[in-house]
Amino acid sequence: MARRRRAPQVRTEEEREARLRSILDAALAIFAERGFAAARLDDIAARAGVAKGTLYLYFPSKDALFEGLVRSIVASPLKGLTDEIARSDAPTDALLRMVFRFFRTEVLGTERKEIIRLVIAESRRFPQLAETYRREVIARGLVLLRRIARRGLARGELASDALAAFPQLIVAPAVTALIWTSLFEAEEPLDVEAMFEAHVALLTGAGKAKP
Repeated sequence: MARRRRAPQVRTEEEREARLRSILDAALAIFAERGFAAARLDDIAARAGVAKGTLYLYFPSKDALFEGLVRSIVASPLKGLTDEIARSDAPTDALLRMVFRFFRTEVLGTERKEIIRLVIAESRRFPQLAETYRREVIARGLVLLRRIARRGLARGELASDALAAFPQLIVAPAVTALIWTSLFEAEEPLDVEAMFEAHVALLTGAGKAKP
């Protein structure tokens, strides 16, 4: 009797990428709904439409899955912004607007904000979440912001080296916007774009009174 031919096991790169995307999308949804502790790999696999064993082929643990999510969903777009700013010869205020536009459209305007909320809410119980986010996003973001500040200082577009020393000052309103829109938006709407524009003026001295 002729042997039954087995279906080919090798998948194309496009199929692998599509399956990875499904897993990451499912992980983001489950993490956002249930938090890190209550999220189960079984449920993520089911949401993605794959077997749990298939999920393990991509990520050996829930921690690894979270790390992959951060790298794909946040760190990768941040690299795109970093590359764009590196190629730009725009003045400091324009570069800062690019940073805030990225945060407004690519974080606040998408499900990426759920990752930040998850880190804030659960990093005390799961410090590895904060460490992953610090390594993959925060550290790279600080390098970018210091680069903007130092270039602005060298060009005479900034009055002091305060922003190079404390680049956290640049993104302070972004954190405010995230918290505010999460907790108080219904009762006290915040014009995030106007706040960012006011902050750029403060940082670059554009809003200072004329003598």
